[in-house]
Amino acid sequence: MQLEASMREILFVVEEAEDGSFRASAAGAAIHTEAETLEELHREIRDAVVCHFDPGQAPPLNLLHHVRQELLAL
Repeated sequence: MQLEASMREILFVVEEAEDGSFRASAAGAAIHTEAETLEELHREIRDAVVCHFDPGQAPPLNLLHHVRQELLAL
């Protein structure tokens, strides 16, 4: 995949699954990955980005936006 001139970063939405693992999906790119720990997820995201783009074309920054759902009873 060719890198657009304006694409300098990829935003990943990170969610924690019910079993405690983590899932990440890129906004605007078909990149998805999951892992048991956040440290492992960071490695998996880097690997997925490198695999998704042609050599030397991956954006230099990956931003992670952690989403957490909570139930607040009144």
